[in-house]
Amino acid sequence: MTLKIPVGVSQCLLGDPVRFDGGHKHSSFITEQLSPYFDFLALCPEVAIGLGTPRQPIRLVATDQSTQVRGTRDATLEVSAPLKAYAEQQQTAIEPLCGYIFMQKSPSCGVFSVKRYNLEGQLIDSDGRGVFADVIMRQFPLLPIEEAGRLNDARLRENFITRVFAYHDWRTQVASAPSAKRLLDFYSRYKYQVMAHHLESYRQIGPVLANLKTAPIEQTCDAFLNLFMTALSHKVTRKGNTNTLMYLRGYLKNVTSADQKAELGELIEQYRNGLVPLVVPLTLLKHYLRALDDVYLQKQTFWSPYPEALGLRNANQE
Repeated sequence: MTLKIPVGVSQCLLGDPVRFDGGHKHSSFITEQLSPYFDFLALCPEVAIGLGTPRQPIRLVATDQSTQVRGTRDATLEVSAPLKAYAEQQQTAIEPLCGYIFMQKSPSCGVFSVKRYNLEGQLIDSDGRGVFADVIMRQFPLLPIEEAGRLNDARLRENFITRVFAYHDWRTQVASAPSAKRLLDFYSRYKYQVMAHHLESYRQIGPVLANLKTAPIEQTCDAFLNLFMTALSHKVTRKGNTNTLMYLRGYLKNVTSADQKAELGELIEQYRNGLVPLVVPLTLLKHYLRALDDVYLQKQTFWSPYPEALGLRNANQE
């Protein structure tokens, strides 16, 4: 890649000492494995609103009317409004991004299962979301978002990175200058990837693209993008990948011998049963498909939805 993909990140994850205790939460996966492909916009909303480093910890406090962000030692410290305002101020900077990695458990940046307390400091539940992250997610509902801690899960990691690369592809190839041809060319490359992720979305996209003259192209692109990103938000499963591999194997009926078909079928079955990673049957299938010299098949993103150097498909995932 000559140009890196713009991605937002909680600043502490890059190793910057911006945590409440003056420390950081450096992620080597982010700074070493992803940095060759992503150009990071690093933000720390707590420092940005003037809380300083080190500082009094803050937490989510649930009241009857709302969830607020208050100091743990001084409950009169209430910073919900400044955090929301800062998120809104960053809209112009965040709009070009193709993904965002947030720090987990944070009352400002946490996305999933952030602890909430009552006014007396007692834990109520873990159903909260960081105030800054919440505003960003509402402003940009299709933006691929994940927490750093969840990137340790192989399936979640692959799903997030797949969505980032696809969203960037969309923005550069279609959104920059929408047209029917660009839209159809784009989906022609992602058809089997969508099939693997979510068959229902695959079925819904067809009618949207069936007659591109019934609505303005911008409206059709919006409808397509919602379905497309929804499809990719579903974590790909062995069943989805297996069905797609079997579908693609159908192209080989006239270019492979009975023994070759049997070998490929055996590897696909081993993948389905969790005995080998996806890369094993995928590599052999790609090898056989080269004999067809079919441009449509060769350009499918299902083969490589992101740079193979990341090695995400080498893991023997669920």
